[in-house]
Amino acid sequence: MDQSPFDRVILGDIVLPDAVLPGGYVAIRGEAIAAIGQGAPPPAAATADYSGKLVLPGLVDGHMHTSSSTGWPGIEGASMSAAAGGVTTCVDMPYDVPRPVTDAGILREKVAVVEATSHVDMALYGTITKAGGVEAIAGLAEAGVCSFKLSTYEYDAVRFPRIDHPTMLAAFREIAKTGLMCAIHNEDQELVQRLTEEAKATGRTDPIMHCRTRPPLAESMADLEIFEMALETGCHVHIAHSSLARGFELAELFRRQGAKTSGEACIQYLCMTEEDLVRLEGFGKCNPPFRTAAEVERMWGAFAAGSIAYVSTDHAPWPRERKVYKGDIFAPGAGLTGLQSFAPLIFTLLEERGLPVTLMARYCAERPARFHGLAPKKGAIRIGADADLLVLERGEFTFDESSIRDREDARWSPYHGRSMRARVAATWLRGACIWDGETVLARPGAGRFVPRQHQETYLGE
Repeated sequence: MDQSPFDRVILGDIVLPDAVLPGGYVAIRGEAIAAIGQGAPPPAAATADYSGKLVLPGLVDGHMHTSSSTGWPGIEGASMSAAAGGVTTCVDMPYDVPRPVTDAGILREKVAVVEATSHVDMALYGTITKAGGVEAIAGLAEAGVCSFKLSTYEYDAVRFPRIDHPTMLAAFREIAKTGLMCAIHNEDQELVQRLTEEAKATGRTDPIMHCRTRPPLAESMADLEIFEMALETGCHVHIAHSSLARGFELAELFRRQGAKTSGEACIQYLCMTEEDLVRLEGFGKCNPPFRTAAEVERMWGAFAAGSIAYVSTDHAPWPRERKVYKGDIFAPGAGLTGLQSFAPLIFTLLEERGLPVTLMARYCAERPARFHGLAPKKGAIRIGADADLLVLERGEFTFDESSIRDREDARWSPYHGRSMRARVAATWLRGACIWDGETVLARPGAGRFVPRQHQETYLGE
């Protein structure tokens, strides 16, 4: 009978938020991390040797849309892509087809689908209806949503509505009572609509007009509105995707005045520019749009200053045919695939700028878990935490969209053909290997719903 104290030991260079342990180990008992160290590993029933490779906490993608185009059946494929990309916890948005997650009953239905079909663990956002939905907030919080999501811009009156100022103010007051974060899609409706109408009237529907009709001002105007309401209500209000360094500056400004305000950067805003939208056409369309190369540099300045809450993907796997540009850039769906490219891309971007890999552990795992109330269970290589691990193999690789693990029409990527300095060699979820570098080993239903662990508000250090 095996008397080994640990079930498994993982060997490699262990990446923590503030240090790398070369020749280190993570020891696992059951589904949790039981020991961390360097040198000779302790005895265990099994050993996975990744010597020379980086072992990071499994990534926590704080922003994705599995079900905005295909409904809840999209959870299965997107979560497979997550497993292949080293993302062990997805925080999924509530704007699902045909019903958004606007009450505890719908949330319970979605949780059942997650636990039957997901390959990775999943936390869930809640939202409200366009009118009369504020009373459902308390029930959603009690049922385990990690955060809320509202919008200043309307894509669909039912699935993705614009919440007017009085309703948003009332919602913020109720959300403040829960201690949860409320993320906002931050674009000014009137400005974008008018600019889009004018562009169409003059026949300007070429790709660059997606940027011109959603200018930086549309974002900063929305940011000011929501942050003023944050100051008024005490709600933790969060920019769901700032493409502008100014968004983080405004969040800091309001924090200094006593507001609970923050913002995240999606990875595309750290590397893609307006020229990429012209090149990619519909496959580069997302909201907010890509900005200038100068703005990308300002975004990295905000990152270096510690102003960004965390980095996410805003993964939205529209069917390929819905992304094809046919002369009208306003017609294709807005959103990018990004789950499977997330880990190699952020590693590459950090390497290209001479920044340490520890920032990846901090901003793509630990901090999103803390902002969404999933720590200490998720987000870090920490004793007692779930044994969720990402193994990166360094080298020269090229990202190939045909390698994406998802339904066939979701196998496209704005990063197709990009040189990467690492690949995901393995992914471990709660002590089980779910990706071996070639095959997703997890079965549908291996993933679990992760409810928010507490009601404490986190705004960063």
